[in-house]
Parts: sequence; structure tokens; C-alpha cells
Amino acid sequence: MEKFVEDLQASRILGILRDCPMDAMETVAQAVRRSGLRFLEVTMNTPGACAQIERFAVLLDGICRIGAGTVLTADEAARATDSGATFLVSPCLSIPVQEFANANGIPALPGAQTATEIWNAHQAGAAMVKIFPARSAGGPSFFKELRGPFRQIPLLACGGVSADNASEYIQSGADALAFGGSVFSRERLLRSDAEAIARDISSLAAAATAV
Repeated sequence: MEKFVEDLQASRILGILRDCPMDAMETVAQAVRRSGLRFLEVTMNTPGACAQIERFAVLLDGICRIGAGTVLTADEAARATDSGATFLVSPCLSIPVQEFANANGIPALPGAQTATEIWNAHQAGAAMVKIFPARSAGGPSFFKELRGPFRQIPLLACGGVSADNASEYIQSGADALAFGGSVFSRERLLRSDAEAIARDISSLAAAATAV
């Protein structure tokens, strides 16, 4: 668990892949290889999510950790991990998901927004708490305020993160940043534009690690 957090803190970025067409998976894999992305989640409300997790685990073995996102039930958590997911991400704290993660030694990153939600997620065993949606919560300034009482809790910013504000989020106290549709856009996936995806991932990584 500590190793996962340390590696994500070092990498500082996590990709979210939602509704990726099955025939665009190789495009994503190419972009990941070119950009050096180390963490990628496939959301469980993507059609064929488990099949995608299983395939990415093979395509990107040793290159990128594959996780499951939008995990809301213990059944989804079990199906995701059976398919090869090595971490679980949720938009909120789902106690059944967190209990499954705790019992199986799997890093879980539940979503939270208020101080109470953040603390409850941490107390429940979250490896890192995802502040979602980060932009609506107040953006980088919100993280700066959170770091007063919550210095010991690893925080992931998700929602409205870009290369333009990445360094500000990190400077304000975010340990890592999550990105999704702005980079993995449907248009890019449909036209197999791995170069554009890789370019944006690299730009975001550079901005996040420049601090």
C-alpha cells in the first residue's frame, strides 16, 4: 500500500479512461507507452470494462498499473480485481468497496469533497483520497486550505485538471492529479490519434513534476 502511494506521488498523474471503444485500446496503449504514463484506470461503467482491464494488463504489463474506476459495489471490486485491476477508484466512499480493498490488500482511492468525507475515507483505510470534483470544490486554493488540518492524508485532485493548472495544484498540496476526457477524448480515440494523446499526457506530467 505504501509503495503504491509513493509511486503515485512520484509519478503525480493518473489517467481515467471512460467509454473507450474496444477497437481504440491499442491507440491508448501506444499513447501510454510513448508518454510513460504509469497509472491508468478503466471505469467500470464502460461497456466491456473488465475485458478492457484484462487486455490492458497484458498490453501494458510492466509499463503501467491498471486499475478500475467508478467502483461502487463489492461485486464490481471483485470482478475488476479478478480481471487484473491492481487498484480501485470511486467517486465517493463506498464502505463495501473499501472493506473489500482492505481485506484483499488492494489500494482504494475513494472520492470525497468535504472535510468530514475526507476524514471518514482516510479512517476507513483509503490509500489516497480523491477530491472530486476538484474544480467545483474550489480548485488549488481548496487544497491549500485542506493541508492545514490534513497534512498526513494523501490527496488526489480529479476534475478540471490540466497542464495549465497542474503545478498550482501540486504547490497547493495535491499529491497527484487525475485526468480523463480532456485527453482521452472520443474524437481522438475514434481517429486513433495516439500522438495527440501522448503529447497531452507528457505535457501534464511535465507540469506536475516541475514543482
